[in-house]
Amino acid sequence: MKTGLQISAQLENLEHIKPTGDDFRWYLKLTCSSCGEETPEFVYCSLSESSPLTGGRGQASLVLKCKLCKRENSIDILKDSLTSYTQDDSGQFKTIVVFDCRGVTPSDFSPRVGWEARCSESSTVFDDVDLNESEWYEYDEQAKESVSITELSYKFVAIKH
Repeated sequence: MKTGLQISAQLENLEHIKPTGDDFRWYLKLTCSSCGEETPEFVYCSLSESSPLTGGRGQASLVLKCKLCKRENSIDILKDSLTSYTQDDSGQFKTIVVFDCRGVTPSDFSPRVGWEARCSESSTVFDDVDLNESEWYEYDEQAKESVSITELSYKFVAIKH
């Protein structure tokens, strides 16, 4: 099953925000589709890491065994699905990444660090933006104005083909 992560936020004086690099870590809590057990801690997957699936069935960004039913589950990031969240998207939900989930469903998301924020009134780019608090404030020296990300929320949606 393919699951999209959608975010919604208010961007002040920002052109866009986006996850940066193949090593960006998507921190998720996952629920086993077989027994309903949720990972107690956030686990992460990134494009730069992959693990082999049992039986030589290829690779996935994250392969994990359910602690309760011992079933092997996996989640893979679809690289082509990665996109920016732009000023035009402000206040509405937009899918920024799609996961190919086998045996698990994402149930929680922690945005953490590694985001890029590009200012709309200058060429200023803030790297490694920390969204742990679901909001972020900074000052764009070039444009002499405040920039911010507020009201960050997320949801998971099933992606139909």
